[in-house]
Amino acid sequence: MDPVTDAQAERFRRPVYYLVAPAGFPNYGDELIAASWLRYLADVAPDADVWVDTHSPGPSTMLLSDLHPRVRFTDTLWRLCSDAQSEDPWQVAAWVRDAVNNPGVAPRWFHGIDLLGKVDVLHVLGGGYINKLWPQHIGLLAGVAAAKARSGARAAMTGQGLLPVCDDAAPLLRTLVEQFDVAEVRDQGSAELLDIGMGVDDAFLAGRAQGLYAEGDVPEVMLCLQSDLVDVGAGRLAGAVLSMLRSWKIDPANVGVVEGIPRADREVYLLLERDLPGARFYPFPEVWGSGLPVSPEQTWITTRFHPHLMAAAAGASGVAVSVHPDYYATKHRSLADLGSNWTLVEDLSEVPERPSAGGFAVGDVDRFRAGKIALARAIYAPILREPEPKPEPESAPEPEPDADLAPSEPEPGPGRIRRHLSRFRRP
Repeated sequence: MDPVTDAQAERFRRPVYYLVAPAGFPNYGDELIAASWLRYLADVAPDADVWVDTHSPGPSTMLLSDLHPRVRFTDTLWRLCSDAQSEDPWQVAAWVRDAVNNPGVAPRWFHGIDLLGKVDVLHVLGGGYINKLWPQHIGLLAGVAAAKARSGARAAMTGQGLLPVCDDAAPLLRTLVEQFDVAEVRDQGSAELLDIGMGVDDAFLAGRAQGLYAEGDVPEVMLCLQSDLVDVGAGRLAGAVLSMLRSWKIDPANVGVVEGIPRADREVYLLLERDLPGARFYPFPEVWGSGLPVSPEQTWITTRFHPHLMAAAAGASGVAVSVHPDYYATKHRSLADLGSNWTLVEDLSEVPERPSAGGFAVGDVDRFRAGKIALARAIYAPILREPEPKPEPESAPEPEPDADLAPSEPEPGPGRIRRHLSRFRRP
């Protein structure tokens, strides 16, 4: 068998993909996005080494490790962001960039930083977690940009929602994103901020795949009501939802309540529980294990974004309630602009009519998914690297002439065979 050259070894080396995501909290939408990308990579690159850098690698392992045969979880970039001495975006970005370039300044995370220099694709998965609400998360983009410069990897960010932007951070965001090979955002405001076209949320990668939706009978009306990031107050939110249900004359026994984040999405329901006798509660583990309980005949009332997306994708009608004008209104409006047909409520004193227009058209969901798959193929297209130059072998020193040898013995000429050692890169 012919020996393997360095160029061949590099060409057939197992690819290394490095995903950055806020998985494992858990949060239905964030887990859905991470799961969608892992399933995609399991289909197209089952032999690749896949790393997911997340703030919660332990819970992520429990939720997601069965979705790709070679996935592992770490938290290097999230640790570096949290280790910054300030939440100022510029200072966080500078610190993370410095740590990736000089691992000695963050020796506890040396091995994780070292891995960043050996990957083929760096991919910041979609969501709404790099913005003013969590200013230190801009360090994730800075870390990926620095790792790309070190490794020569392809860098991508997809399905991002960047609003609201931190004060004075817009120039920083632009200069970081300019270093990415692929950049996609999911709302018009983020697109205008970066002066790029608008894409769609990463959850559309899954489309309406089997297993995402629960089988069997489901309640007529579904609620998903959060208690976190609620500017209007949980009590006011509970009152607004109860007013809608009474106006629509809904039998409480025909109501279901979905938990997108454990505990956080039970608090408002507890305020309503006495007024909703017979309502069915769907805890997060059941939703994650059995699918979202959706049917096209339903009406939804949700404050959370991804239940809006997934229920509308299945054809359900609904009301999206904004509980944070600078954050959730932008998110829900992005889906309405795409054609979800849902009613957006920003003033909780209003009681909308019960919607009946359905959700996204089937053709639209298929089109969004096709566009996302095309983007995925571009991100994970094979990368052919130029092999590192191999140093010239050192020649063995010429022997000193032996005075006792007869002068008639010929000197070794250009055709003399010399032995040398070849360096082979480990596959």
